[in-house]
Amino acid sequence: MDDRQRYDRATAHLDPPFAVLDLAALRANAADMARRARGKPIRVASKSIRSRAVLERVLAMDGFSGIMAFTLPEALWLVSTGLRDVLVAYPTADRAALAALAADRRAAQEITVMVDRSEHLDVIESAVSQVRDRHEIRLCLDVDAGYVAFGGRFRAGALRSPIREADQAADLATEIAKRSGFRLTGVMAYEAQIAGVGDAPAGHPLLTPAIRWMQARSRRELIMRRGRIVQAVRQVTDLEFVNAGGTGSIESTIREKAVTEVAAGSGLFHPRLFDFYRGFTGHPAALFALPVVRRPANGVVTVLGGGYVASGSPGPDRLPQPYLPAGLRYAPDEGAGEVQTPLLGQAAEDLRIGDRVWFRHAKAGELCERFTGLHLIDGDEIVEEVPTYRGEGHAFL
Repeated sequence: MDDRQRYDRATAHLDPPFAVLDLAALRANAADMARRARGKPIRVASKSIRSRAVLERVLAMDGFSGIMAFTLPEALWLVSTGLRDVLVAYPTADRAALAALAADRRAAQEITVMVDRSEHLDVIESAVSQVRDRHEIRLCLDVDAGYVAFGGRFRAGALRSPIREADQAADLATEIAKRSGFRLTGVMAYEAQIAGVGDAPAGHPLLTPAIRWMQARSRRELIMRRGRIVQAVRQVTDLEFVNAGGTGSIESTIREKAVTEVAAGSGLFHPRLFDFYRGFTGHPAALFALPVVRRPANGVVTVLGGGYVASGSPGPDRLPQPYLPAGLRYAPDEGAGEVQTPLLGQAAEDLRIGDRVWFRHAKAGELCERFTGLHLIDGDEIVEEVPTYRGEGHAFL
């Protein structure tokens, strides 16, 4: 059976819309990521998973250790369920969550909070000031890993931290050391312009060489600058970890001696945006099914729902991909609709009311914000249904 036949057979008793996770594809993707990491541990980015049960499955696989959460309330919840070693990848101003962290011994031991300026320290101190017997808070220093060229006229990479140079990092590390109640345990520097930008974009022959030029120079610049930053911070305090990279940069990130672990998550589900990298080929693992509810004309079917647009700069690449059957495309005047989505193409001729169309989300974990559960498929049968964060009653972002 081909994939469409397997998925249709496994879910024949279900009424769409629903989401599935192909366990064989998940295992293959995880094994390939671990192979690419060559022994350096991969910290799982929870925003790309958003299902506690799936996180637990991945963490039980070889090569994966620790979680990179996206909010502090999420991290507190994960630790309360028994998960460990959670790095919150983004600074927080959540006063209640900070107070809860300081008051909980186990949470304070297992969770590391992100900072990139002294103002973050002030916010934390204010939030925990009324906590009796508060516990020391673990901190990670976020560093700008973007690429800057032509005297600052060109920049690639996420706008994250104001800390870019070794002396800036050392200064903040020194300030942290002088304040009671904090312990600096890690450094993070995420090269979004490499890890999150495909170097083989479809339909952009002129853009491709520019991306590869930028990424090659960014790698060379970053290996030196990140090394200097880590060395400078280690002069101030002992570090437990240095986190960097993502699914798209595993091979280059692990070459840096300064880096002790890689963060990655999207490659496990392998969403549509990760089709455009030369260095690896994944297997689509997370899909959602929508039912055909209309046949308004020859070569056209309409499915229920569909407007699950991904975050980021708006564009066609943020739309879900009509995946199976192959050969379907959006109506140019409608795109992916709020409550219905017309699909065009020869494949529509063979679809009938009640048939299902399988889609891939452009990104990974955002799919799980649309569904309360994932049906886990192994071969041609569903072996388990597990809740997403939404299914467990949580909407962290």
